Amino acid sequence: MKSTTMAASEFKAKCLRLLDLVGEEGGTLVITKRGRPVAKVVPVSPPKGTLRGAWRGIARVKGDIVHFGTEEDWEASI
Repeated sequence: MKSTTMAASEFKAKCLRLLDLVGEEGGTLVITKRGRPVAKVVPVSPPKGTLRGAWRGIARVKGDIVHFGTEEDWEASI
């Protein structure tokens, strides 16, 4: 499906089929109301990969990052 323009009444009658076409074939669907464009239907871009594991091999954890002692870093005034 290439760029297509259609009236809102026609879109309403064929909505689900048109959404499937846009999703499968790409392209743009412009919906008009009384000859004026009011909406554009475009396919959603595919989701990008997750960030999980993105730092694998680049960064290294050194020591315990959850339970660590700060006694050595702070001086207590009594």
